[in-house]
Amino acid sequence: MFWLAEGLVYRRQESIIHSLDPRVKLIISLSLFLLSLFSSTIFEFIILLSAIFLLGVLSKVLRRMIKTITFSLTFVIMIFAINLLVGYDLIFSIIISLRFIAIISSSSIFFLTSSPDELDLVMRSLHLPYDLIFAFVTAVRFVPVILLDAVQIIDSQRSRGLEIEKGNIFKRIRNYIPVLIPLIVQSIIRSEELAEAMESRAYGFSKKRTSYYTLHFKRKDYFVLCLNLTLVVLFILLIHLFHL
Repeated sequence: MFWLAEGLVYRRQESIIHSLDPRVKLIISLSLFLLSLFSSTIFEFIILLSAIFLLGVLSKVLRRMIKTITFSLTFVIMIFAINLLVGYDLIFSIIISLRFIAIISSSSIFFLTSSPDELDLVMRSLHLPYDLIFAFVTAVRFVPVILLDAVQIIDSQRSRGLEIEKGNIFKRIRNYIPVLIPLIVQSIIRSEELAEAMESRAYGFSKKRTSYYTLHFKRKDYFVLCLNLTLVVLFILLIHLFHL
């Protein structure tokens, strides 16, 4: 499970996408997210997923993006099976499953190429309440940490003889109780340590916060924004022509 946790951790790299302003990366991810909602044929999703994977290659995060998709395959299979059981046809079930994969992949583009600090700056630029920003950024920071804790606890319990994969589905769920309890306790301890650290730094004392870093658009950011807008318009026109 360690390789799944690695797929959720931000790694600083040198690439075209990493060097962009985080607001540009957010706009690209949102554009892909919205296009995945508007797409309604397998051909459109093939083009959209190809563009997403091309961005993954350019940003050098394709392998970790695939790990994230692999982590969500259980939900993809559940979505596909539920749609078939409800009565939808095979093509519609495939389209819904591809839409979920496209949504996960488009979100991964931003989170795998943007650090939590950049996410903080983006949310500040939107003038959101800082308490909300801090809670969201902290959650983003701690999701991979908690997953790594779960991996370590599972390995420790297996070394003590716990057989997690043994028995039927209800027995397997009960087998995870010795994993969940230490994980919850560890999360509570970590949250208390975080609260003490915030209190020692006088969190909330000053309402007017400043930042050492500021966001500025560069020429390449404007170019990528124009290119993104052009490609989105072309894709929408392609969808319109395909349905004529």
